[in-house]
Amino acid sequence: MPKIAIMTDSNSGIMPQEGNAQGIHVISMPILIDGRTYYEGYDITPAEFYEKLSQGASATTSQPSPGEVTQMWDSLLKSYEEIVFIPMSSGLSNSCQTASVLSQEEPYNGKVHVVDNHRISITQEQSVYDARFLAESGAGGKEIKQLLEAESLDASIYIAVDTLEYLKKGGRITAAAAAIGTVLNLKPVLTIQGDKLDACSKTRGMKAAFKAMCKEVQKDLDTRFAELHKKGLIQTGIATTLIDEDRLSYFKSEMKQHFPDMELKSAPLTMSIGCHTGPGAVGIGIFRVHL
Repeated sequence: MPKIAIMTDSNSGIMPQEGNAQGIHVISMPILIDGRTYYEGYDITPAEFYEKLSQGASATTSQPSPGEVTQMWDSLLKSYEEIVFIPMSSGLSNSCQTASVLSQEEPYNGKVHVVDNHRISITQEQSVYDARFLAESGAGGKEIKQLLEAESLDASIYIAVDTLEYLKKGGRITAAAAAIGTVLNLKPVLTIQGDKLDACSKTRGMKAAFKAMCKEVQKDLDTRFAELHKKGLIQTGIATTLIDEDRLSYFKSEMKQHFPDMELKSAPLTMSIGCHTGPGAVGIGIFRVHL
């Protein structure tokens, strides 16, 4: 019997079918769009989701039911001795806390290890791959959980928002501020440092916003990630919400020019973030990796 199953949710950016091909087990996150519940990666793709948003649909995030979570655990424990489950950050959803409580009950106690590593999107995705690497290297479930949680803050995300409409809907800015910002072509830069989505800076235009994000990443490389960078243990990633290929190519080119010595990953921003940013957003992630 294989020892450890690696499990995550679709907020990692890994969709269920993609996960199956990589030996990773993915539970889909439910999302409510105009009163109807969809499951990410099953009956709605990221592209379809952002298209609906661009057409004015109302969207809110939810979390898998306890029954859906334990059903996957029960299925996996028929074939594996342990499960390492890496959900999205506990600061951004209650799903991690719910899973942690469930894992303390029988028959899961000691067999299911829920990792609260304060990540989402491409940084969470990297944690999943790190867990798989560690498991293949012989680490046990408890050891993997402890290591990933100890390294949880070795990551940053910066997001430039193309429209203020969704920040207004989420109550993060007032209607008046959104109106003024739209007239002035202001593009907020947001950051996720662990558990919260916070304001970082304001710029005029998306290209200026992208340069501001690159500066923040460079600051991270020069300070708190300096030693990891010297050891070659830092990578970057870019994630977007429904932007055209020419703009995406431009941003990728800029990233490679700014950080030529680091591998660049590319993925769609998750729907949980997309509900707050809307279409046209661009995110940069910088994170520790296990080689």
